[in-house]
Amino acid sequence: MHDGTYAVSWSGGKDSCMALYEALNRRLKISHIVNFISDNPQKVRFHGTDARLIHLQSQALGIPLFQKVTSWEEYERDFKAGVSELKPDGLRGMVFGDIYLDPHREWVERVCGEIGIEALEPLWGRDTAELLAQFIGLGFKSVIICAKAELIEQQWLGRTVDSEFMQYLADKGIDPCGENGEYHTLVVDGPLFKQRIELLESQAYEREGYYLLDIPQYKLGPG
Repeated sequence: MHDGTYAVSWSGGKDSCMALYEALNRRLKISHIVNFISDNPQKVRFHGTDARLIHLQSQALGIPLFQKVTSWEEYERDFKAGVSELKPDGLRGMVFGDIYLDPHREWVERVCGEIGIEALEPLWGRDTAELLAQFIGLGFKSVIICAKAELIEQQWLGRTVDSEFMQYLADKGIDPCGENGEYHTLVVDGPLFKQRIELLESQAYEREGYYLLDIPQYKLGPG
């Protein structure tokens, strides 16, 4: 067991969830999931998920949420300042869900180093097809909430990531985990969840070259 606690950089999607799963398998003590959102509307940076759905995930996981507002221009400053607030409580490091993009790894290692904490990348170097197959095989359920319109058809929005979707990606030559931003997901259930998130109403729409899923109604259900 490592001394101190770790927080997980949390987007709400499958990669950050799998990073959490791997961190817990390593017997790390997870203090928080950490999430950054825009101010108006309050949505997750990079993924566009409604900030309230992240609160629901925190409840379903039973792990406290540390959520801060930021902007594209001030993200690095706000990340450092926000995460530094957790250090007095014994934070040793941050866990990230990057798989193979070197600029992402270089950024998190630099920024975490500058505030004196460790950066852990438990998924780094994994085969993305094997990783997604493991995620599905473990019983995690994630819903496609964002996709590049030029690569993925709108009909997939709102559907669960499964073997059929994996085959679709393979046929089109798209990275299985969407590591280059081809698609994003919202995890709604799985072995770490004490409750599941039920999406009661949703509608797909297109904006700036992406299909996005608007989810106005949702609730927690039994696990």
